[in-house]
Amino acid sequence: MSVELRGITKTFGALVANDHIDLKVSDGQIHAILGENGAGKSTLMNILYGLIAPDSGEIYVDGKAVTIHEPSDALSAGIGMVHQHFMLIPVFTVAENIVLGHEKIKGPGTLDLEDARREIIDIAKRFNFEIDPDAVVETLPVGVQQRVEIIRALIYNAKVIILDEPSAVLTPQETDELLRVMKELRDQGKAIIFITHKLREVQEAADEITIIRRGKVVGQAKPTASQEELASMMVGRPVDLDVNKKKFQPGKEILSISDLKVSDATGRSLVSDINFSIREGEVLAIAGVQGNGQTELARAIMNLEEFVTGSITLEGHELVGKSVRDSLHAGIAYVPESRELDGLISSFTIAENLIMDVFDLAPNARGPMLDLGFISENAEKQVKEFDVRIQSVTDAVSSLSGGNKQKVVLARELSRPVKLLVAAQPTRGLDVGSIEFVHERILAERDAGRAVLLFSTELDEVMALADRIAVMYKGSIIDIVSPDISRSDLGLLMAGVKGKSA
Repeated sequence: MSVELRGITKTFGALVANDHIDLKVSDGQIHAILGENGAGKSTLMNILYGLIAPDSGEIYVDGKAVTIHEPSDALSAGIGMVHQHFMLIPVFTVAENIVLGHEKIKGPGTLDLEDARREIIDIAKRFNFEIDPDAVVETLPVGVQQRVEIIRALIYNAKVIILDEPSAVLTPQETDELLRVMKELRDQGKAIIFITHKLREVQEAADEITIIRRGKVVGQAKPTASQEELASMMVGRPVDLDVNKKKFQPGKEILSISDLKVSDATGRSLVSDINFSIREGEVLAIAGVQGNGQTELARAIMNLEEFVTGSITLEGHELVGKSVRDSLHAGIAYVPESRELDGLISSFTIAENLIMDVFDLAPNARGPMLDLGFISENAEKQVKEFDVRIQSVTDAVSSLSGGNKQKVVLARELSRPVKLLVAAQPTRGLDVGSIEFVHERILAERDAGRAVLLFSTELDEVMALADRIAVMYKGSIIDIVSPDISRSDLGLLMAGVKGKSA
């Protein structure tokens, strides 16, 4: 079955998310939609799946125009979608999730799941999945949950399957398995639309590549194209993907964490038995599949978590039990995982957000008064240095795109003298050109003698920047290894399998 989009346009206020996009996907083909975060890829696929209505444009299935108002229309047309954030009910079984919305009742208050169980087992055998139809979804590894989503699409006869950033929460081994499944689906005649910004996966799996930049299709490519060629098409200029890291020359210990434990309000452990230290001129990367305690650990260092025991010292000064202000003024720069929650005040101007850490200190303040002239001048300088795309520094920061908001946070945190940089997903939402810039800035901090604690789910980023890698699994660090470790061994550690240590 073939699918064609013609002239698809979608705007959100002044933002043109999709600008007259044409796309054709044939059966028996893996078609990658490649673009930076915010390029309009997911919006386009949400239109195809009926989650968003286009402003204009047409959708054709096998050459016939179809109208898709909602996901049930897409399913009826043979189009299924596996979302980046899975649409599963955690406390339901696999079979119960599969039949949701298509339930059969065999008695008062009783679901008839037999047909679903048989179909799940049949599809699982065909694609070499190991899935128990009666397993509760929340007990399954993330990679298996993703297969449940794929099975659901197949059971409802999807001939075109959309995969939206499918490897975002997978270990390397799970990613490799996903790519195998995609190829098998293709070989059985399915059309796969594969949304991603990861160049390695595109080269490995795609038959055709469409590149979208700022809402427009800017080109087509074959998987034989180099990563540099693909990256330059995504960004619109040449990009150096190699990270040039100087020899590791660590200095004195800066941060020491001992017996750290973080709990929630009910006493449930989120992070436990954390012990490590970082020295001057060192990048220690915290690797792991999202949701294994990395967020809570980063927040605990900044005193953003309420229930923390153990010790966190910066140059011998205890931080546990202090305030966020104490952590900042002790010499920690913080790039939070959620810029919206912890990084910015949306109603404040760009200039105001750029001084939030030091608004009460000279030269931003003269006694009780802000020096508005200096603040504006300083904002113009930082915006230029970090290539933040704005109209004016007096605009509200909420007017910026996600990537530009992240650049405001980075500009603020890296433009003051610090001893430790805590960077949680610092390149999330940035294009490959901006990622190149951020990597250079992180290594510049390292080379200037600062300690860097990097939290990242991007393995290429971790292995390129880290001097040591600490792997978190289920709230604990299970090993600290060298960046020379293989992707395979690192992936095993991320899955909880003890590997080679450094």
